[in-house]
Amino acid sequence: MSRRAVVIGAGLAGMLAAAALSDAGADEVVVLDRDDLPEGPGHRRGLPQGHHAHLLMPGGLDAMEELLPGVDPRGRLLAAGAHEVSLSSGLLALTSEGWLRRWRRTGPVMLTCTRPLLDWVIRTAVLEHAPVKIRKAAVTGLTGSVGRVHGVRVAVADDEHRDEELDADLVVDASGRGTRVVTWLDGLGLSGIRERTVDSGLVNASRLYRVPEGAERFPLTIVQANPFVSRPARSAMVMPVEGGRWLVSCGGSRGGEPPADPEGFLRYMLGLPDPIVGRLVSGAQPLTDVRLSRSTSNVRRYLEKAPRWPDGFVALGDALATFNPAYGHGMSVAAFGARVLGRELKGVAGELGAPGLARRVQRGAARVAEGAWSMAVSQDVLYPGVRGGTPTAADRVVSAYTRRVTRAATGSYPAASALWGVTGLRTPPARMLRPATVLAALAGSPLPPSTLPPMTPGERKVLERLDRTGV
Repeated sequence: MSRRAVVIGAGLAGMLAAAALSDAGADEVVVLDRDDLPEGPGHRRGLPQGHHAHLLMPGGLDAMEELLPGVDPRGRLLAAGAHEVSLSSGLLALTSEGWLRRWRRTGPVMLTCTRPLLDWVIRTAVLEHAPVKIRKAAVTGLTGSVGRVHGVRVAVADDEHRDEELDADLVVDASGRGTRVVTWLDGLGLSGIRERTVDSGLVNASRLYRVPEGAERFPLTIVQANPFVSRPARSAMVMPVEGGRWLVSCGGSRGGEPPADPEGFLRYMLGLPDPIVGRLVSGAQPLTDVRLSRSTSNVRRYLEKAPRWPDGFVALGDALATFNPAYGHGMSVAAFGARVLGRELKGVAGELGAPGLARRVQRGAARVAEGAWSMAVSQDVLYPGVRGGTPTAADRVVSAYTRRVTRAATGSYPAASALWGVTGLRTPPARMLRPATVLAALAGSPLPPSTLPPMTPGERKVLERLDRTGV
């Protein structure tokens, strides 16, 4: 008898889950998505954050390379135009505690490109190397019982408005922010799933620019939001993407939202604690309008805490936990969840319906999401007007210590290295408590704070040449 897996959602989480299932020996992997998928790196309705900045963190890239052995996702992305950015030397970053220094040492590397390019490259790689089929369909529910899921119900596009059932040994919900997993589980008799939403009201505004001649090697530049000043979050970033372009994204929480008109967009960047992003792009040619998105809240579904869990069903990626996109962790957490699925499947010799497998995967996926969730929420609850939470005593202790590590990282390599490891999702948050990091935090920065961006003379000339603002 053939072993079939069904994956709901053809985004990054869904395609990585499909790769894990195929690698584990599933005879048939069917991916269902309600969108018409573009043949190239194009935008689609099911990806509401697709126009905005996405960072593929080092930890997430590691997970993708494990999930796609022999495929070389890093090489494919670079060949398609993605850029490598060293966390130690390849970015200009203004934190709440000052400018991070750039170190002449090898550091972890993240990739930057547009989200449609990344999704297309990964989807193409999976389809080329695994027996995976994608079918356009809208899933309306799960079939089975509270003890075992047997498949999904799919809406049939005809005049009778009927559903058909698609049987599966394992169903993976990777349908993203719009998941209906709680409703589907309730339909099986599994109710009482706890959910938490922490919404800072963040609005993202993004625009693409042509990279000016001579500025091709200018580092990724970011002015981060400051959660410690009792004001709305306000940030901006310019990062290189494929096609000789810069993707410029601004983010502002409730009360500090960026505008959509071009003049207001530039004024917003120039009004930040340092106007460097606005100065830089003022001399660049815009290629698109400013696009806004408000689909930014943190949402956690505590599926792993359900008293019972059906065999044959797991939820991964944004269906389990969604994050404020400002932290750049969503794609990596999706890869971590798919990696948990792959490892657990190998432990049962690819037996998709093995008793207890789904629960182990669900708990493992929750564990790898928890660190990113804690980092995002402990900062978002500090902003005025946040909905869904207030800072606890523990939040304040964690924030105060993280702030101290960040302050040390402006001039301490051990502190900076710890910060890269945790924010790059290569090491767990517990690394911040290792003796070397604690000592670095207590000692503080051995170097005086930098009041100016740590640019090379050549980079400073580029900025001065592009600046049309007179700031």
